[in-house]
Amino acid sequence: MSQTITLTAADGHTLSACVAGPAAAPRALVVVQEIFGVNRHIRAVAESFAAEGYRVIAPALFDRAERGVELAYDQDGVRQGLSLRATIPAEETLLDIRAAARSLGLPPAHTGIIGYCWGGTIAWQAACRTGDFGAAVGWYGGGIAAERALIPRCPVELHFGETDGSIPLSDVAAIRAAHPDLPVYTYPDAGHGFGCPERASFNAPAADLARTRSLAFFDLTL
Repeated sequence: MSQTITLTAADGHTLSACVAGPAAAPRALVVVQEIFGVNRHIRAVAESFAAEGYRVIAPALFDRAERGVELAYDQDGVRQGLSLRATIPAEETLLDIRAAARSLGLPPAHTGIIGYCWGGTIAWQAACRTGDFGAAVGWYGGGIAAERALIPRCPVELHFGETDGSIPLSDVAAIRAAHPDLPVYTYPDAGHGFGCPERASFNAPAADLARTRSLAFFDLTL
């Protein structure tokens, strides 16, 4: 079962985080939220990776704007999530990610990061702008194409749905062109958020395959 702890970022900001898994695990993961907060789904994701033997933490990145945010997967939730995200500078989000990574107590070579939606973009930024991770995985990160000129400091794997209405395949092609050696997977008939069972876009076969690939990637790199 997960529990909630408090972290302190380098600028003094305090934030809550969901932690799960054995404290003495040999590998650790930072799980990065969607725009809906550290909600039931993200806690379930954290616990699922903990069940694989990882020490896992999911920091509440919205705490810089509003604490205790858990939004529904509906239009109002999308509106609120986008509004909250817009108030938080990317550099402050990375401070929170770094605090989460360091709280796990393992060296970067044994610490990974995986993010979904907004979190997928943050995982990319963390891989490129920090040295805190040994591997990074991003699921349907909509902002990655705009920052494809960044150079990862660790191995990265990316996953996209081929019918994602917010991430066109032209963006995926641009990422592949910028990073031809990067493993970038696409999934037919999978839209945005295909990995979340609480969304109408949930695609179980695609989610299962992307999870299998993500775990294999971390097994190889961490």
